[in-house]
Amino acid sequence: MEIWLNPACSKCRSAVEILDEEGARYTVRKYLEDPPNADELRGVLTRLGLEPWDITRTQEPDAKELGLGEWERTDAARERWIAALAAHPRLIQRPIITADDGSALVGRSEEAVRDAMARTGGEQTS
Repeated sequence: MEIWLNPACSKCRSAVEILDEEGARYTVRKYLEDPPNADELRGVLTRLGLEPWDITRTQEPDAKELGLGEWERTDAARERWIAALAAHPRLIQRPIITADDGSALVGRSEEAVRDAMARTGGEQTS
């Protein structure tokens, strides 16, 4: 399992705390330091079953500067959203957890983090 996080984010810290308490095996991707490219974003969106606007933090200053609130949320505009997320990783909702079963979820609640662990088979560290 991999978790995309921003260490300054309280939801991310809470997710890591739960994973650590449960002894889950995971890797950390500090996505502000190692931003996902457009292909990686497409892949995680497929795993999430979401569209790019669904994982966009539209209240961030970058979002307001780009005028994202006025962008179309259509198939035709999808690549524009993905390009914006790749260029401005602060806009990506966090944390995103990719589970070993091929799924992913936004782990903003304890229930979501535990769901990700269950999808990974509840693997514990030794």
